Amino acid sequence: MINKNSRIFIAGHNGMVGSAIFKKLISKGYKKIITATKKKLNLIDQKSTFNFLKKKKPDFVILAAAKVGGILANKNFKDKFIYENLQIQNNVIHGSHLASVKNLFLLGSSCIYPKLCKQPMKEKYLLTGELEKTNDAYSIAKIAGLKMCEFYSHVHKINYKTLMPPNLYGPNDNYDLNNSHFYPALLKKIYDAKKNNKKFLNVWGTGKARRELMFVEDFADAVIYFMKKKISQPYINIGTGKDYTIDWYANFLMKKMNAKLTIKYDRSKPDGMPKKCLDISIAKKYGYRPVNNFDRGFETTFKFFESITN
Repeated sequence: MINKNSRIFIAGHNGMVGSAIFKKLISKGYKKIITATKKKLNLIDQKSTFNFLKKKKPDFVILAAAKVGGILANKNFKDKFIYENLQIQNNVIHGSHLASVKNLFLLGSSCIYPKLCKQPMKEKYLLTGELEKTNDAYSIAKIAGLKMCEFYSHVHKINYKTLMPPNLYGPNDNYDLNNSHFYPALLKKIYDAKKNNKKFLNVWGTGKARRELMFVEDFADAVIYFMKKKISQPYINIGTGKDYTIDWYANFLMKKMNAKLTIKYDRSKPDGMPKKCLDISIAKKYGYRPVNNFDRGFETTFKFFESITN
């Protein structure tokens, strides 16, 4: 059973999700958290990863490391997205097994579900339809990792599970417009437009695509909550269970930032999946209660954004 003295390795502790989990664990009194920077440990390197895991022998591994990006990056660098994510997952999952690690969480993504998936998206809808073309390389890698955890758990009688979050946002997010996700991209565009006295906000697609969004600190709380649960399913959705249009998010951010802009939608650019909302009924059966405070999430995120911008 995981306790405050358990050795917990967070792969990807400097990323948005990994850093949020790291801070939550520290604040909750977990004393033996194992981390390694990219310079110290390249998870794409099999030998280094295997040796690291054998040496550290963690009780629990949280695999938060991944190559991530928005529509443009996913579309333009499919080779890197599938190769690097498969390598990281294979090395950490198999390396953990070789090091006799009994517990592992792979952090998945809601984009693994079919493009035209029935809504809200239940776990059983996985692999029932064609994937969204703009992020299929990333999705295929994540599905492979999910199945790897499922098969290793079954064959070796270990506890390797996958938690599937929706779109996440928060401190340590990526604001590079060439490879960021929609929320940080909107935030930066609105900030820049206001700063430069622009009248218009250019947004990709139609604005009608719907997205479920979760504050990364709330997701980190959920990860720690499920670390203490005996999960029978190979993978479960963790989210808020609510979604809104891109247009809604753009207007929410403009209001928060006191920016009066006219939105221009670039319909030549893709929307991505038309709708992405997770069914979280299985998570709720374990006593999980979703949190979705956009105001608190925005304030914390914007404070971080200003700290790296000014």
